[in-house]
Amino acid sequence: MLVAATVTAGLAAVFGLALAATAMRLRQNPDSPTERINALLPQSQCGQCGYPGCRPYAAAIASGQAPLDRCAPGGDRTVMALANLLGRESGRVDPAYGHATEPMIAVIDEAACIGCALCLEACPIDAIVGAAQFSHTVLLAECTGCRLCVAPCPVDCIQIVPRRRTNQ
Repeated sequence: MLVAATVTAGLAAVFGLALAATAMRLRQNPDSPTERINALLPQSQCGQCGYPGCRPYAAAIASGQAPLDRCAPGGDRTVMALANLLGRESGRVDPAYGHATEPMIAVIDEAACIGCALCLEACPIDAIVGAAQFSHTVLLAECTGCRLCVAPCPVDCIQIVPRRRTNQ
């Protein structure tokens, strides 16, 4: 029994050191161009820009692989802020990537929810809570209104409404 405990403790120490070394190697520099650009994006993680989230889009902008005008949730204000940060000419959001709207949020009709959990898997920021076979609800303070939870819902019990309607 003592041997098993010693081996387990040794493995835990090795894995802990490996995780610490990896964390230090992968640590983000807050002053890097990518992180400064990412800080200006709305963090909706909606994918409307063609990238899977705000940080990948920020990295593409920083490397010159993406234009500044693809963030519809951020609107023209975000395009202007990015242009100011990078010393580029400002423009408007490219309509091919959507139109800026007021801040939105998902709301689940809990009486109609069948507990399928498909919305849980679709939410990129875990703003929906619940469990399979139980009603789900949205953490209003976390939801970005990205709409990614709407399509997977088989009973159409999720609506996207203006945030102001929810008093958040």
